[in-house]
Amino acid sequence: MIDNDTRVGRMDRTAEGGRDALLLAARVLLGAIFVQSGFGKLMALGGFIAGLESQGVPMAAVAGTVGAVVECFGGLAVVLGAWTRLAALLVAGFTVAATLIAHRYWDAAPEAMKMQQIQFMKNLAIIGGYLALVASGAGRFSVDGFRGPRR
Repeated sequence: MIDNDTRVGRMDRTAEGGRDALLLAARVLLGAIFVQSGFGKLMALGGFIAGLESQGVPMAAVAGTVGAVVECFGGLAVVLGAWTRLAALLVAGFTVAATLIAHRYWDAAPEAMKMQQIQFMKNLAIIGGYLALVASGAGRFSVDGFRGPRR
């Protein structure tokens, strides 16, 4: 009979053996939505900035431009595993700001409150994923991994 400690040990060894592939999958899954969304914002930057202005964001033109660039190119850097820790930190920061601007469920109309709360919580989970990448790095299957360890 296999006890729980043996199962956990086996799972730990399996996960560690697949660490680089799991980090690749995590980077692609976390980054892809930001590449797509950020690219869309860059292609319609005026509309994105107008939306920020309508929400009362100060310096909306600067915030919108910086946000769209960070979202698109930060997401791309995460997918590629290039400057991963910095890119993940920047995209996490962007997500914090976007969450506080767009998903303030406590201020939402009653009929929108639940959906905004779900979006808020989803973004918290995404931020957690990016913080895990900050802690772990990109793994071997990445631009960072190909460049080798830094001393």
